[in-house]
Amino acid sequence: MSGRVLVGVKRVIDYAVKIRVKPDNTGVVTDGVKHSMNPFCEIAVEEAVKLKEKKLVKEVVAVSCGPQQSQETIRTALAMGADRGIHVEVSGNDYETLGPLQVSKIMAALAKKEDAQIIILGKQAIDDDCNQTGQMTAALLDWPQGTFASEVTLDGDKIKVVREIDGGLETIKINTPAVLTADLRLNTPRYATLPNIMKAKKKKIANVKPADLGVNLTSKLEVLRVEDPPQRQAGMKVETVEDLVGKLKESGKV
Repeated sequence: MSGRVLVGVKRVIDYAVKIRVKPDNTGVVTDGVKHSMNPFCEIAVEEAVKLKEKKLVKEVVAVSCGPQQSQETIRTALAMGADRGIHVEVSGNDYETLGPLQVSKIMAALAKKEDAQIIILGKQAIDDDCNQTGQMTAALLDWPQGTFASEVTLDGDKIKVVREIDGGLETIKINTPAVLTADLRLNTPRYATLPNIMKAKKKKIANVKPADLGVNLTSKLEVLRVEDPPQRQAGMKVETVEDLVGKLKESGKV
C-alpha cells in the first residue's frame, strides 16, 4: 500500500464563463467573475480518492497555490474525499506571474516534505492551457511520469498507465514514486454531497508560504499582450461550381 498522494487543484475562471480581455490588454477580467476548480483537477482528485477507497493509498492531500480564495477550491477537493489540504499562499504580483515552473517547484518541495508516493495533476488547466506542470514536477524530482492517463492501475510499487496519444493508446509501466496527469477519459468526477461538504468544513487546511518551502517565485517569463482571437469573417453561399471557382480566383486563393 503506497503512502500519500498529493493532488494539485487549480482555481480557474469557470468553464461556462465568457472570457473578457482587459481594455489595456494586460490579461483577462477576473474581478467578480465566477471561478471553479479546473475540470482536469477534478478528475485528478477523483482518481486519488478512488485509490484511497480501494485501500491502495493511505492519504490524499489537496494542494492549491494562489490567493485566499484558493481555499474554496481546496474545500471542494475535501468535500470530494481528500483528507486534508495545503494552501500555498501566493498573492499580488507573484500570483500574476505564477506559471507552471513556479508551481512545479512548489509541488516538488511539498512531495519531499510530505514524503508523497504519487502526485496526480490535471493534464492541463483550462485558463493557460500550458500542459507543463506535471512534466516539470517529474523532471525536478527525477521521478517517472505517466501523462495523459486514461487508465491507472496500481500494482505493488509499480503503476500501469494507459496514455492517450495522437495515434491511439499507449500502455506503460512505471515505478513509484511517480507523477501522473489526468486526461478527460480517466474517470467521471463525483459531485460533492451536502453531508460531505459539511464534513469537509472540519478537515484541516495548512497555510504555507513558498519561502517556507525554499521556493523562489521569480519568473523569467513576461506576458507582453493578451488579446481576443480575430473575429471570423462571414461565409457566403455560391450556386454553382463555376461561381465557387470564380470567387476563389477573385480572392487570390487559386
